[in-house]
Amino acid sequence: MSRNRFEQNKSNPFAGLIYLLPLLGFIALFVLFYRGISSVSDTTTAKQMESLENALNRSITQCYAVEGAYPPNLEYIKEHYGLIYDEELFYVDYQPIGSNIMPDVTILLRTGGAQ
Repeated sequence: MSRNRFEQNKSNPFAGLIYLLPLLGFIALFVLFYRGISSVSDTTTAKQMESLENALNRSITQCYAVEGAYPPNLEYIKEHYGLIYDEELFYVDYQPIGSNIMPDVTILLRTGGAQ
């Protein structure tokens, strides 16, 4: 009785797993890549918020130093002091208290914005 040397005598239960390893490796790399991109995006958004806060404080202080009164509203800062920011990403709540009292400013990240 002649046997073919390429013929397998017993089936290996882990033989199918060998074909899945490259796929599992690709999925693992994709997940790591996605998490890295997400982390960079979160860091960028946090830096943008910090930059917006600094620009607002600088503009409010400059207005008070130049004009002797705090800005009456956010539109005034945009128009006269060149404040520009992504209004689809951030919501700025500007509450003037008085012409000689620092206004209350709150910056919020809008839901659905760049995340």
